[in-house]
Formats: sequence, C-alpha cells, structure tokens
Amino acid sequence: MEASPLSSLPFLLLLLLLSAAGLLSLTSALSDAETVFIARRQLLTFHEHSGDLPEDFEFGVQIDTPFPNQRLRRAYIALQAWKHAIYSDPSNFTGNWSGADVCSYAGVFCSPALDDPSLTVVSGVDLNGADIAGYLPAELGLLTDLALFHINSNRFCGIIPKSFSRLVLMYELDVSNNLFVGPFPVVVLGLPALRYLDLRFNNFEGALPPELFDKELDAIFLNDNRFSSYIPENLGNSTASVIVAANNKLQGCIPTSVGKMTSTLNELVLLNNELTGCLPLEFGLLTNVTVFDASFNALTGVLARSLAGLAKVEQLDVSHNVLTGVVPEGLCRLPRLANFSFSYNYFKGEAEACTPVPRSEVLFDDKSNCLGSSRPNQKSAKECAPVISRPVDCSRSKCSSSPSRSAPSPKPLTPSHKPSPKPIQPPKPTPKPSPKTVAPSPKPTPTPSPKALATTPTSELLTTTTTTVALLLSAAARMMTSTTTHFASSTPHLTTSSSTT
Repeated sequence: MEASPLSSLPFLLLLLLLSAAGLLSLTSALSDAETVFIARRQLLTFHEHSGDLPEDFEFGVQIDTPFPNQRLRRAYIALQAWKHAIYSDPSNFTGNWSGADVCSYAGVFCSPALDDPSLTVVSGVDLNGADIAGYLPAELGLLTDLALFHINSNRFCGIIPKSFSRLVLMYELDVSNNLFVGPFPVVVLGLPALRYLDLRFNNFEGALPPELFDKELDAIFLNDNRFSSYIPENLGNSTASVIVAANNKLQGCIPTSVGKMTSTLNELVLLNNELTGCLPLEFGLLTNVTVFDASFNALTGVLARSLAGLAKVEQLDVSHNVLTGVVPEGLCRLPRLANFSFSYNYFKGEAEACTPVPRSEVLFDDKSNCLGSSRPNQKSAKECAPVISRPVDCSRSKCSSSPSRSAPSPKPLTPSHKPSPKPIQPPKPTPKPSPKTVAPSPKPTPTPSPKALATTPTSELLTTTTTTVALLLSAAARMMTSTTTHFASSTPHLTTSSSTT
C-alpha cells in the first residue's frame, strides 16, 4: 500500500532538522572545549608522523600555476596547506589566501631574498589577533626565508612541527596566547638566528631544557604554561634582557648563576611558581635589573644586605613568601626604587626607611608580616611564632637541581585567584576570558616587533610590518654569516649564492 504524504511528513521534518544542525556545526566557531580536544588529537597525530617533511615533499606536489620563482611556489604550497589546517576563521582573515600571488595574502609579507636580491620571497607572517582555530602543518617548513612568525592571540593547537628546523632565518617567533600542548618545543632551540621567543599563555608542560639558557636570545617569555621542572643551573648563561616565567609550577631554588647576568638582565619575573630556598647573594650583582618579581612562592631566609647592589631596580616584589628577619635599610633607599612589596611574609622588623608613608615617592607594602602592634594589618603572634622561632640559616642552606631532603618550609597563603602579570609588549597577547590577575608587572622593552594586524591590514600597517621584516632579515643576514655551512646544509633547495649572505 502506498504511503500517504502525511505519513512521510515527520520523516521529512526530521531529515530537515538534521541537515540544518549539520550545516550549523560546519559554519559556527569551535568552542574552547572542542578546540582542546582537537589539540590533543593533533598531538597524537604528530607523535606518529613526527611533524617533519620528507626531503622530496615539494616535488610530489603538482601545480599548474606559474610562479616567479621556486621559493614562492614552495610558499604557496605551505600557505595552502596551512589554510586547509584551519578549522575556524570567524573574521575570514584568510579569505584572500588563494591564487599564486602569495605576497598579497592577508598577514603575509614579502621582501628580496638575502642570498639573491633579485628574488622575491615570503619573509614574514603576522596573524596576531585573528582568532583563528587550527594547527601548524609540517608544510610550513617550506617557508625557509621567514624572519618573523607572529600568530599570537589565536586558537592554534597541537605542537610546533619538527619541520620548523628548516626556518634558519627565523628571528622572532611568537606563538603566545594559543592552545599549543606538549613538552617544550625543542625544535626552536636549533634556529640559529632566533633572538625573540614568546611561548606564553599556552599549555606547554614538563621540564625547561638547559639548552634554552645557552642560546643567544634577547627575550624569553614562558609565563602561563605548565612547566614543572627545576630552573636549570645554567640560567646565568642566558644573554636575555627579559626572562618571564611566571604562573608555572617551577620548583627548587633560584640558581646562583643568576649573578653572571650582570651586564644583560633587565627584568626577571618568576611570580606564582613553587620556588623554595633563599634568594642567592649573587642577586646583588645584578646592577642593571629594573624589575624583579618572585612573589607567590615559598622562598625562605632573609633579604641579604647585598641586595642593596640593585642600583637600577624600580619594581621589587617578594610578597607572599616565607621570608623572615629585618627588611634592610639599604634596599629601601635604592635610588630608582618606585614600588617595593614585601607583604605576606614573616618579617619581624623593617628599617625606618621601609615604613610606608602617605604621599611618599616610593610605594612600600608591609602588611601581613610580624611587625607587631606598631604597624596595621599584621599577623598575630600565634601565626608568627612557628616560623620566627625556626629561622633559616641561608649560609648553611643547600640548593641543587634535586629536591631538598630538609624539613619543608611553611607554604605562604595561597591566593584566592591565580596571579598573572599583564602580558608584556611586544607583542601584547589578547587576554583570555576571565583572566586571573594580580597587579601587573611593568612592561619590559624587548626586541621591537610589529603591532597586531587588524582583520583588513591598512597600508600604514603594511608599510610598518614590511619595514620591520626588512630590518629583521638584515639582522638575520649578519648573524648567518658565521653559520653559512649550517645554512646551506639545512636548506638544500637554496642556491649556492647563499654563502655570500
């Protein structure tokens, strides 16, 4: 018997609803939960395939479109692979990523090749703030002329592919404020020209490799990840002027080698970790430091008088630790000091120069210590007694890269919210939803980089970023002169004229 049209109506309605739901799922932006799931799935994929490219990869791709040179052809392959690795682009930032003119793609910048100025090559990528979800395909290793790679404040996930080892001209690498996972991306440590490294606001985890601090970098941003190792003993080998490792799970002591950074270090931010032990006496040798923040840890002992050697320090924060003794006068009379917080510790005394005074040029914060009734908002005698009665002798305290066997020190009060320093320029990642912040650290001044691009780049931004890329390429060229052999072996597709870079 033939079914009536009415009996088929429910089935047709159900089919229509399912089709509409499927269409919506294809066009709507991914949620954070979905993106995290994809990130984990992508990590497993890269473990299987290593995230590298076979040497003959480019010759296996058939493209009929003519290109001015082979490097632009390879750039086209890389950028098209990247476009296909994008799950969500709500503002259609990559909408014009089609056709052979890769230099016209939004966020892509070209300039003359270092080894052959007659060739135009892709030398910079800047997708800052585009809110794109996706991953980094191995084909990006074909962009061997890149000096600048900025993708902060997006939703890229997975890992940094091993094929990035081919990007030997890379000068600035910024993947901050994304959803990357896995261990520290050691592939970046093999980039000979790299000077600016920004990994903050991701989900990297595990140990910090000692090789990081042997590399000649100008700025290192590691904050707001899941790193959980001891700080490597060779920290003092670093040439960086700015090191930010806040909001991780770093353990153990601050290495004494930090005193070797006298001529280079300007800012060191270690707040909200799990650091223990005493502040090393060698800190007093850091005569160029302007910002030091080790708040929200479990540091013990006293503030050594040698810290009066911090002649240029402006912002000093050791609050929320287990420090004892007396705050020394020399530290509070430093000539450039503007803000000094030693609150939420167990200090039993402070020099007169350290006492907060209204309308003072220096802002001191001494609350929640053991200063007695002479100062407001102090701990009770009952709270203070267990710590003050067992002072730590820093001259006998031993620190190493292994866990201490001594009795554990009292843990400072846990903040009700996770402190997070204000993202530090350049570039400035867009804060994530509902950020957990305390008072921000002052902005350092690392290597300049272009501002985040708008969805439709203006001619002014294009000129600024193109100029920056040209300057970075010039700097990379000077540094690569001493690494010509490595450059040639790492990029077999380049012409032999690269030896004259």
